[in-house]
Amino acid sequence: MAASFTTSWRCAFLALLALFVSGAYGQLSPTFYASTCPNLTTIVRDAMVTALNPAVGGERRMGASLLRLHFHDCFVEGCDGSVLLDNVPANGSTPAFFGEKNAFGNINSVRGFEVIDTIKAAVEQACPGVVSCADILTLAARDGTFLLGGPTWAVPLGRRDSTTASMDLANRDLPPPFANLVTNPPDGSDLIARFQRKGLSATEMTVLSGAHTIGSAQCQNYRLRLYNENRIDFQFAQGLKANCPQNGPAGDTFLAPLDSTGSTFDNKYYTDLTGLRGLLHSDQVLYPQNNQTQAKIVLKYKGDNTAFFADFAAAMIKMGNLSPLTGTAGQIRTNCRLVNPA
Repeated sequence: MAASFTTSWRCAFLALLALFVSGAYGQLSPTFYASTCPNLTTIVRDAMVTALNPAVGGERRMGASLLRLHFHDCFVEGCDGSVLLDNVPANGSTPAFFGEKNAFGNINSVRGFEVIDTIKAAVEQACPGVVSCADILTLAARDGTFLLGGPTWAVPLGRRDSTTASMDLANRDLPPPFANLVTNPPDGSDLIARFQRKGLSATEMTVLSGAHTIGSAQCQNYRLRLYNENRIDFQFAQGLKANCPQNGPAGDTFLAPLDSTGSTFDNKYYTDLTGLRGLLHSDQVLYPQNNQTQAKIVLKYKGDNTAFFADFAAAMIKMGNLSPLTGTAGQIRTNCRLVNPA
């Protein structure tokens, strides 16, 4: 009975939080498409079930990829679908356009664009010109999390799509895998500073980093940690070195799971951090020796999966509402990869 009450209370809390957030961010609301595209959430969920199902050509890793794609969208000028825009070559007097896909944290790394294309096509067939690519990506990230065993939440909707993207801002704002928790002297490149610029606290940073409980990373992003760092479990490092040699480019693209349970969304990520088995440098620094306040956040989520799920859902709602385009701003792209023609 106590567990049932706790679960019910958390669900009610998240529902109220979604309503509060939607009110705080203008026109965003979980019911934004209730009359204009009533089957939207079903279309997205069905497509995500297929995308994650290996029996029909999908892969469970895609849930992590779309969650990461949503994060990389929101951290650059807000959740506006800008990360989805393709490069466009120069045409006459029109200069070439190089989007966020070329940024350090995205190039040859972010993926899932074809899944968004598929969902967009299905949504356009059901309700043409109504639903933004930014909202589709936000829903897909939520559903991927849930289908891999994680929490769900009411997604405030009503975002519109940007007509621009910025590779420079993506390079500045996206946290790299070698980022430190803090820098001394402060230079704005560390994790806490990057999240604070987005209005996210150290606790929200830590719980959002828990998204690394699913997905994989390439050897080139954790090689320096394997060979240059002392705060790493010896057996863990030795196991990875077999496929990630010290001298690249051999093994550069070899994938290793970000936590010990691979494609299951749970709190094992935090257990791994306390065992010095964080894959990326930017993961392991979340559990420092010299910052007990920060370390206690990791210990909290290691010991309480329910708290992790609830706090992750709340932080995802907050992150999903970073600087949305609403009203008459932006556009509803017909093709998520391209700005609508004038």
